[in-house]
Amino acid sequence: MHRSEFERLVERALERIPAPFRLAMHNVAVLVEDWPDPDVVEEITGDRSELIYGLFSGTPLPEQRVEDSGDLPPVIEIYQGPLLEDFPDVDQLVEEIEITLVHEIAHFMGLDEEAVRQHGYE
Repeated sequence: MHRSEFERLVERALERIPAPFRLAMHNVAVLVEDWPDPDVVEEITGDRSELIYGLFSGTPLPEQRVEDSGDLPPVIEIYQGPLLEDFPDVDQLVEEIEITLVHEIAHFMGLDEEAVRQHGYE
């Protein structure tokens, strides 16, 4: 799948996420990358061969301060390779992109996994 087509699927998934998550997306960059850096994966999971679908990096919303205003915006990376590998069906792929986005936005918002589950995401 070409990058531009995958990016359209990410946009489609962003439109489907619940309003509280969409509304929190001010000043957050969403980037599509091919694959995660294996060193980062190892740091997060303890196993560099583990597959992850997305990653939030930056300062979570509850920890942001006025003094941080010159910093680069927080970033959510969505990894095309692992998602395509695990979800060849387009409808399932969009659903998993949506789930991944909600989880990463929740990290940005400072929410825990229970809050994500309350919105119907596992």
